[in-house]
Formats: sequence, C-alpha cells, structure tokens
Amino acid sequence: MTVATGREIEFRDALREAMSEEMRRDARVMLLGEEVAQYNGAYKVSKGMLEEFGPRRIIDTPISESGFAGMAIGAAMLGLRPIVEFMSWSFSLVAADPILNNAPKMLYMSGGQFGCPIVFRGNDGAGGQLGSTHSWSVEGLYSNVPGLKMVIPSNPHDAKGLLKTAIRDDDPVFFLESERLLSTKGEVPEGEYLIPFGQARVARTGTDCTIVAFGRPVLLALEAAQALQNEGISCEVLDMRTIRPLDAGSIVRSVRKTGACIVVDQSWSFGSPGSEIASLVHRECFDDLDNHVHRVHSADVPTPYAYDLEQEYLPNPRRICEAVRSCLYRA
Repeated sequence: MTVATGREIEFRDALREAMSEEMRRDARVMLLGEEVAQYNGAYKVSKGMLEEFGPRRIIDTPISESGFAGMAIGAAMLGLRPIVEFMSWSFSLVAADPILNNAPKMLYMSGGQFGCPIVFRGNDGAGGQLGSTHSWSVEGLYSNVPGLKMVIPSNPHDAKGLLKTAIRDDDPVFFLESERLLSTKGEVPEGEYLIPFGQARVARTGTDCTIVAFGRPVLLALEAAQALQNEGISCEVLDMRTIRPLDAGSIVRSVRKTGACIVVDQSWSFGSPGSEIASLVHRECFDDLDNHVHRVHSADVPTPYAYDLEQEYLPNPRRICEAVRSCLYRA
C-alpha cells in the first residue's frame, strides 16, 4: 500500500478517484444510474466523469432501478464490469429481485459458466431527515444473502481503496456509503493502493472494552471512546470495513484482550449484522467475557422525520457510552 502523503480530500472525491482510475485501467468498467452523467451525480460523486469517459461508459438511466439493475447484471454476465449507482439504497428495494435473486446466485446456478462482476453502490442509512421510506440501513436486510460481498467504509482513505478492490472483484459487491460522510475529509494517497476485503482496521487501541462498528457509527464510537477516556475507561474501536466477508479473527483477538464487547450497528437489531457479531463473540470468547455483549442499534421503529427524534433514534455517542458503562459496571 502506498504511504499517505498528507493530501486530504472529501469522501465523495475519493469515490470518484477510485472509479476514474479503474475506468482508465480497464475499458470494461462503466457507471450507470440516475443522474450520474449530465447532472454529475445526485451527490456530485461522478462530477466530470461524463466529459472524460463519454456517454457510452457514463450512462444516465430512467427512474427504473429494477430495469437498469437487471440490464447491468446481464452486461456483467457477458464480460463487462458495471458500477450501478443507486441514488439511495432505499430505492434498491424495488430492484430486490435482480440484485438479490439473480446477481448473487448466477455463478452457482450456472455451474460456474457465468459470473457477475458488478458493484452496486449508493447512500445508505438515516440522518438527513428524509423520512421513513428514504432512510433504510439495508445491511441487515441484504447481508443475509450468500454469494454477495458487502463493504461499508467509514472514511475517504478506505472508501477509495475498498471501492477499487470491489470493482476488480469477480463477485457482486454491495458498497454502502453514507450521505452524512460524503463531505468529510481524510488523508488519501495519490498513488495506487487497494484494501483487501475481510481485514478490519483498529481505529483506536484500548484495554478495557472492544467497540465493534462499521460505516458512520465508527465515528460515533471514536467520539464515545474519547469521552470515556476522560472517565478512565480505555476502549478499543474496530472498524470492520466489510460485513461479508467479516474479519472474525480481529474481533476475537480484541475481545480476548479486553474482556468486554459493544457492537454499534445503525440497522435494526432483529436479524442484523450486530446480532451475528454478538453471536460470534459469545461463541468464541465465552470464557473471556466479564459480561454479555451489549448492542447499540437504531430504535426498533420506522425512522422519524423530526431532527431531534431522528438523532435519538440513531446510535449516538451518548448511547454508546451508556452501553460501555453498563457492560463494565453491572453489579
């Protein structure tokens, strides 16, 4: 991996760099979705890409997620490497049949004759006052399906390295971004680098409690860990980066060191990645734990529209701190 040079760019710019570099490297790579071309993307992630790569590779589609997702899957089966942008992962629900019933199963059902090297990417999760139907955190819903890979970056550096890896992968990759992170800045090397799937990042070292998170909740976990440090509690924060594959080894090593575990997951609790991680920790670290795994999820209600209610609905540093204290100090 190239050593960072001190250059800081926005999350959205890191995504654009990853796609542009891969399109220059491989003529089979293309981007399609609503408003990705002439409008430069709903969130300006694809700004300038139409001018460089032209309308045959940067393609504006009709407002028909099922239609253009299915078309892209066919293109992938025949040798292209499409990137499909959903303006929001909430809108991917109308494309559930092609992206869940076709793409992840194609290699298996065809006996290895047809793969599906495709990346589905777009904004995931709540936080922007978009209401219940436009605020889905789909990781709990979609990570249940075998045959796909799921990536959830928390910072610009990882966003670029992971997206480049996703574009080169021969399996369908679900790449979940957060609208709330697109304007955040971070250090991103100018040179070529890839980040392998299934390798978590230790975002903060600690000795008293392990906090496992992915995506935007990593930033909330780091904020909570800093606040708890002032109380004399040392938290280790793991940024999982990918949910499928999951770096179980890093979780187990950290929990065996700290003896306590909190999982922060912005999806609903029932049948979530957080519940799977908790099950893993209880199975592999039972004798190392001083308490059961505590989980911080979005509340089990439809996403509120009102700002104050939405912030309370989501995982937040206060709730994470309360979970850590409860885990460590239960009588």
